[in-house]
Amino acid sequence: MVSQFHTKEYHNSHFYCVVFKIMDRLGGRSVKRKWQYFFSITAFIILVGAKIGQSIAVEEVHIVRHIDTKDKVIALTFDDGPNVKTTPKVLEVLKEKNVKATFFILGENAVEHPELVKQAASDGHEIASHSYTHRHLSKMGPKDCADELAKAESIISQCASKPRYFRPPGGLFNDNVLEEAKRHGYTTILWSVDPHDWQSPSVSEMIKRVEDNVKPGGIVLMHDGQPNLPTPKALGTIIEDLRAQGYSFVTIDELLRHEEVKTTGFFNG
Repeated sequence: MVSQFHTKEYHNSHFYCVVFKIMDRLGGRSVKRKWQYFFSITAFIILVGAKIGQSIAVEEVHIVRHIDTKDKVIALTFDDGPNVKTTPKVLEVLKEKNVKATFFILGENAVEHPELVKQAASDGHEIASHSYTHRHLSKMGPKDCADELAKAESIISQCASKPRYFRPPGGLFNDNVLEEAKRHGYTTILWSVDPHDWQSPSVSEMIKRVEDNVKPGGIVLMHDGQPNLPTPKALGTIIEDLRAQGYSFVTIDELLRHEEVKTTGFFNG
């Protein structure tokens, strides 16, 4: 979930001014008691400030699982492709239903089938990065992690525009992964609905898993990187059923525009 924070800078002198005003209002209490109050108030404000700062720092790396909105919009996303058997079927359904989606491309698969990445981009879909080899980036050192993202970006950029969005393989990340994604200018995208299609459930079960869990602003995780997935057969029904419920389908970039921005201010004197 993305939130936007607005804060005003304040100086230490302002902070101590506030604290001493509070102490002054304590009236006839002993000096010892006043200093006890002083240290208690100081510790409390430092703790609150640290928590707020930590929250802001996390939000600054832009991890998105869903969007807070009342608009009935959802983003369909596909990981691990392209695959020569599955991706064309997914693209065919999306074209038939006039839906635009976001594809998180594996660099090594793009090397094998650049024509499918180009076709997805030509069809108006959004092309994003899923790293190069699908190894767990959180288990890598900084250099290997950087190489994964750089190699993926290089091949994807030869087939489509430079990616703006990134999904770590398995949804696994640590501070190093997030910082590397940020260095590339990526927003890190996770998901709110996962039908586990990569485990090859039945078509009906996959449809149920999506439709039972989708909410406005949701991001649906699906896959097109393996053969024999239920995804192409389930996709058309999912689109039709959710449209009947009033949903519309957007890319990740379009979804972010529906974010209902929240603002947090403190020490706005």
